[in-house]
Amino acid sequence: MIYEVSIWAVIFFVFFVGLVLALSFYFGSKTKSASGYFAAGGNIHWGVNGIAFAGDYLSAASFLGICGMIAFAGYDGFLYSIGFLAGWVVALFIVAEPLKRMGKYTFADALDAKFNSKGIKLMASISTLVVSIFYLIPQMVGAGDLVVPLLGLPHWIGVIIVGSVVILIVATAGMTSTTYVQFIKGGLLIIFSTLITFFILNKGLDNPPRPDYIAPCSIEVEMKDGQMDFHNLEEYDYLSEVAVGKYLFVKLLHSGTERWYKVDSADDNSICLSETLSKTVLASGDVLYNGQPKSERMFYQVGHMSRIMEDGEEIESTGPVGPLGFLKRIEQSEMVLFKKSYFNDGAEKVTVWYQETRQGKDVMKPGLVFKVGKEASFWDKLNFASLMLALFLGTAALPHILIRYYTVRSQRAARKSTIVAIAAIGFFYILTMYMGFGAMINGVLDMESSNMSAPLLAKSFGVFIFSIVSAIAFSTVLGTVSGLIVASSGAIAHDFFDKYLNRKMNDKAKVRAGKLAAFGVGIAAILLGILFKGMNVSFLVGLAFAVAASANLPAIVMIIFWDKTTSKGIVASIFVGIVSAIVIILLSPSMFEQFRLPRESALMPFDNPGIISIPLSFITLVVVSLLTQKKKQALTP
Repeated sequence: MIYEVSIWAVIFFVFFVGLVLALSFYFGSKTKSASGYFAAGGNIHWGVNGIAFAGDYLSAASFLGICGMIAFAGYDGFLYSIGFLAGWVVALFIVAEPLKRMGKYTFADALDAKFNSKGIKLMASISTLVVSIFYLIPQMVGAGDLVVPLLGLPHWIGVIIVGSVVILIVATAGMTSTTYVQFIKGGLLIIFSTLITFFILNKGLDNPPRPDYIAPCSIEVEMKDGQMDFHNLEEYDYLSEVAVGKYLFVKLLHSGTERWYKVDSADDNSICLSETLSKTVLASGDVLYNGQPKSERMFYQVGHMSRIMEDGEEIESTGPVGPLGFLKRIEQSEMVLFKKSYFNDGAEKVTVWYQETRQGKDVMKPGLVFKVGKEASFWDKLNFASLMLALFLGTAALPHILIRYYTVRSQRAARKSTIVAIAAIGFFYILTMYMGFGAMINGVLDMESSNMSAPLLAKSFGVFIFSIVSAIAFSTVLGTVSGLIVASSGAIAHDFFDKYLNRKMNDKAKVRAGKLAAFGVGIAAILLGILFKGMNVSFLVGLAFAVAASANLPAIVMIIFWDKTTSKGIVASIFVGIVSAIVIILLSPSMFEQFRLPRESALMPFDNPGIISIPLSFITLVVVSLLTQKKKQALTP
């Protein structure tokens, strides 16, 4: 997709980045101690901390990923919102106060509060790094996606810009500046998402969504002796066809341009071919979009309704609607979704996006991505249950969320911060449903990146709001990545060098080590963000939640509620949780697809590892703790 660069977008982008850097330099001049760098000195007000929690948590996955997934797959995308929000219940009732009581700078402090074990320090620092890097990948992917329409730059340059700015933020002032960046962007994100939702409801539902909208066409081809006969369609010439599973794609030459069509229906007399959007990588390495070079702008945005229904009558538009009326008409109408398929045509690698008409009532319930009904296989149901389990348990195990409990003065303030965060996050997730469905029907979808659905929806309401929303989305990535890199640098400087290697560093040396660690983690995040371009960020964050829940949550829960927990049990639990989760992810169908291997050849039949790796980690902790009880008792006075 080629985007027009707006000067206003550039101005707002530069303004926000400048504001963030100014905050960093200001607080950097005041940060002198390790406590100030890693935990903001424990002096953040609980109200500010609560919104900063929301700002940290409402990452690229929430704003870009969930809205994009709803726009492409309906209600199944909203399940991520439900899972992300439900996870805060675990954080509020189980983790918040004990973590504040037991920890100091990092969550390893809490795990090791009873043991003073080098093994726990090492495994906790490794776990923090692994989980943070898994969580960093979607943030960097989302950042690259944002910069493409905002500044007209390639994806990889966007990733480098974000990585560089964040490294500068964290290396300058650590947790204090990170907190205020998250507070500002969290508040602005909620305000402007509310404004976008107002615009969606005020516009209502239209078919077509705008006067200049280009909907993919369909053509009817007669059959003669079992072959397609184009004598009535002289402007079309048959070139080739490729079968992919149950679908058949046909390549035709039309007005000198090669285009791909999908066979939608067929009988003995005729077949119906619907036009697809396509991307073809030629043997020479050149890339064609809808049969033309990208500069010809033939690869247009899509997203429309097949029929708008109101109380059994088909209409062209609804006019302004209320929140409930919008959802009711979506449910009554017919939607056009776009699905993706890959195949090779000789030496050419082809990706097509084809239309699929769905009843609104099907789009408004689970099932288009996550199969849970009668048609679902055992592995489909297991994959869905595994995802929900990881989302529910993962929040309370994310290192960059856990360290925010150390930025307030008391356990009571930690609990109050969590309640503020839940209220802000819950309200925002309701808005994602309207923004996602709004993007689905308003002709703004970029087939190459579902992550851009919400910003491009904002653009359809004017360059001004697009500019502000894109700048806020960019700062969303900055805030979350900053928190992740602070957590990672704390794990390296405080847990590994100071505690595990026993370097006995003073505050100044700890801060210096933390800043150097921020550089290393930031560079790793940049490389991974470029490598995983194109994947939906909510899906990637779901994997990060699974790794966090598998590695950290069993240790956190058991050390709080089970007196027989031993240090060796915690070490073994973290190790098994990390390894089992990552192995399952690497062997999953989505990872095979990312590297253009057939999904069917994946060694694991499902994507989400939590339903196996989380219980396995719990069981490991219990078994190893019971086997090491004698040594524990002998050491206890």
